[in-house]
Amino acid sequence: MGCQRTDCIEKPLSNLFEKFGRIVGTYPVWFFVITLIVSGILGGGFYFLKDREDNDIERQFTPRSGPSKIARAFVKENFPNDDTEFSSQRLYEEGNYASIIMVSNDKSNILTTENLKNIIKVNNKVIDISVDVDQRELRFSHLCAKTNGHCVSNEILEMIDFNASRIEQTNITFPLYTHKSRQLFLGSAIGGVQANVKSEVKSAKAVKLFYFLESHTTRAEAWLKEFQRILSDERDNENIKVSYYTSQSKQEEIEKHTTDGIPLFSTTYSLAIAFSVISCLRLDNVRNKVWVAAIGVLSAGLAVLSSFGLMFYIGMPFVITVVNCPFLILGIGVDDMFIMVSNWQQTNVKDPVEKRMAHTYKEAAMSITITTLTDVLGFYIGLMSDFLSVQYFCLYTSTAVIFCYIYNITFFGAFLALNGRRERSNRHWLTCMKIPSENPKECSNGYSMCCVGGNYDKATGTEKEQPINHFFKKYYGPFLTKPWTKVIVIFIYAGYLAASIYGCFQIQQGIDLRDLAADDSYVIPYYDNDRQYFSTYGPNVMVIVSEKFPYWDKNKRSELLSCMEDFKKLQFITDDLYTSWLDYYEGYARSTHLNIDDEIVFSANLFLFLNLYPDFKQDVNFTSNAIHASRFFIQTVNIVNASMEIEMVNSLKETAESCSVVPLIVYHPAFIYYDQYAVIVSGTLQNIGVTTAVMLIIALLLIPNPLCCLWVTFSIVSVIVGVTGFMALWDVNLDSISMIILVVCIGFTVDFSAHISYAFVSCKKSSVNERIVDALFTLGYPIVQGASSTILGVVVLAASKNHIFRTFFKIMFLVMLFGLIHGITFLPVFLTLFTRNSEKQKSDLKKDFKSGVMPQMKLDKKCVACDNKVFVTDNFCNDKHTICTQKTHICVIQNKNNLSHTIWATDPDCP
Repeated sequence: MGCQRTDCIEKPLSNLFEKFGRIVGTYPVWFFVITLIVSGILGGGFYFLKDREDNDIERQFTPRSGPSKIARAFVKENFPNDDTEFSSQRLYEEGNYASIIMVSNDKSNILTTENLKNIIKVNNKVIDISVDVDQRELRFSHLCAKTNGHCVSNEILEMIDFNASRIEQTNITFPLYTHKSRQLFLGSAIGGVQANVKSEVKSAKAVKLFYFLESHTTRAEAWLKEFQRILSDERDNENIKVSYYTSQSKQEEIEKHTTDGIPLFSTTYSLAIAFSVISCLRLDNVRNKVWVAAIGVLSAGLAVLSSFGLMFYIGMPFVITVVNCPFLILGIGVDDMFIMVSNWQQTNVKDPVEKRMAHTYKEAAMSITITTLTDVLGFYIGLMSDFLSVQYFCLYTSTAVIFCYIYNITFFGAFLALNGRRERSNRHWLTCMKIPSENPKECSNGYSMCCVGGNYDKATGTEKEQPINHFFKKYYGPFLTKPWTKVIVIFIYAGYLAASIYGCFQIQQGIDLRDLAADDSYVIPYYDNDRQYFSTYGPNVMVIVSEKFPYWDKNKRSELLSCMEDFKKLQFITDDLYTSWLDYYEGYARSTHLNIDDEIVFSANLFLFLNLYPDFKQDVNFTSNAIHASRFFIQTVNIVNASMEIEMVNSLKETAESCSVVPLIVYHPAFIYYDQYAVIVSGTLQNIGVTTAVMLIIALLLIPNPLCCLWVTFSIVSVIVGVTGFMALWDVNLDSISMIILVVCIGFTVDFSAHISYAFVSCKKSSVNERIVDALFTLGYPIVQGASSTILGVVVLAASKNHIFRTFFKIMFLVMLFGLIHGITFLPVFLTLFTRNSEKQKSDLKKDFKSGVMPQMKLDKKCVACDNKVFVTDNFCNDKHTICTQKTHICVIQNKNNLSHTIWATDPDCP
């Protein structure tokens, strides 16, 4: 396929950057100082950091428009909590509570007299906790949730009347136990139960105690903080293992670790500086670019300072996911710096600094503009996410990317020009004193090492090639273009793709609330024990009749009960623990010989029935002699992982929708977090799809070759599939956090593929193999540098105690690794296989030559006539020689009778 150039946008932009580079090269001090002043002003926004922190877990990590939030609002309106008759299963929110799980140290039976004595001892210590609020001493008895005027007690202790010795005489049945004519549900009280065929408990591994508090937030918060302080001493109990948790724990943990990334960023910043300095280190005392590397890293840091400061000024919330942003910006900034330095090194060292800057900006600025534009658009598309944590991350990061780009072409470019002036004056990189370019004969080699510099390639006029560049040009590039190497690469890619697709089918969804806490948090043992011993019984789900319904109509009532039976038939629902006010009312009617098939009788006696059974009073919105809504309860079982949670929620909603007699709603407070499952996959696919389409459009506009733009898009899709598949194999779930980084993945993939593709299509060589070798020679090392610097930037996160940061590291490592492999291996091979040699370029040039039109091929290079041949002029050749020794350089001195100047021919592209 021929290569059709589409440079209607690329060419004028390149010319514009060429002019801008000349301006920066002319007035570098102004650009340098103004950027510092602006950064200082915007950095003042960090004064508001504390005020901007917002880590409300529900608001940030659940879908904004989740259906369960709508259901909760309906429950809250129709079934308000009754503070006088507390019922934990009827709460529309999590409520205020503390919980303790106790396991025997040897994991033997917890239901022994000795163990229960210890449990009662811990319980008494909790009951005795008191706090001072508004100059009043408040104990648990003052703050507890009450029913019938008494604090809600724990079933396991109530069952033995708080006397440990009675456990030996008590025959416990599980999960329901009748105590003093009351049925107690023990499914959430004792765990790891072993029972006989009669459901009689033989042993249990764990006991869970709950301490529910009133809804008054301030007083409850004070007591819960004191609870945490007291229980922290019980974790080292000699006889039983104690783990504890409160309704505030999730929120406290995430707020506690929001700023954990700051010391990590300091380490990362140091590593980035060290790596950049080493990468830009030169043995030449003039060409050494140590300060250039340091300023490049500083430029990225200033971009973070300015962008965050601006966001704080305008009041944008700061969430924990945003902490990952500086690590990304550091990688992007350093990557762009390497591209700029690489292009600078290819300019003629004898040219004025302004001219060198113009050439650098023409080539490098265009390349980083493409990647910046794609990054920013990718993040802005992320604003469509239904998760606020994703939106704020994308907003902060896109703003930081813009600042990073601006500072790169102003602040860093200005310093590059100042450093160029130093080099032009042949001044030492450290002392800035002028030094000789060649070692005087009378001086020692030691003097040459520290006091001589300014050497360059006399044949090309550019700085001398670095060993790694030489590696890409002489070894790696030619090796990659061999036919048998291409075959091996194709097989490797097929294996990569197969493993990635397999991993995609293994991926788990959703964020585990356990992962929001640090590894050494006190809540981790609680989560682990709860999952190990108390996963048999899951959420007690409300099934809500959401509108008026003729309950007195026998046929309609039968249809409604049939719908309830459909719920009980689900595999993860147990019909033994079904709670229905209507069933009880029918039983009440039979015992009192009432005909509730009559509307008047049904309504007249319902009020009396609800007064007799106060719990059910909270299940029926019976006002103005009409039932506006009612609810039933079903008990889920064996919900042990996210996959089962997804199946449970989907099945419950499908069953509710299948009920044709009346609209039904299913709800539990935990469903607020389960809503993420409904949007995480669709939201991720939407963001990736839209972003990829936008990337393709941008690439078509700015990369002057449609075929190569398609290969850029192919790279995006290929890397996303790889990252998604391998992150599943690395035990990383698809959640709101990984969704963010998959959006980032697109931008970084574009970085790698766009640089190589742009260099490939811009190369004037006719052979595709020569063009890809030239592209790798030009940009292979900067791409490796950029990927390595970004990996170094996030590698410290691998040691973090926070799951969010470790997840960020894992996915970013995969993005960098796969992006790098695509950029320097897969994509180059595919470009050579699916792009034809550019014979058309030669044909067009011949036509132009015959017509007298000499198109400009590159900066300072033109095709000219000489003895019926066409050569490329290049002032890099030495005019003292008629023939250059290099194979790619042929220098010809024209006879004075024909032309009065010397013609240098380089690169036999012209026919």
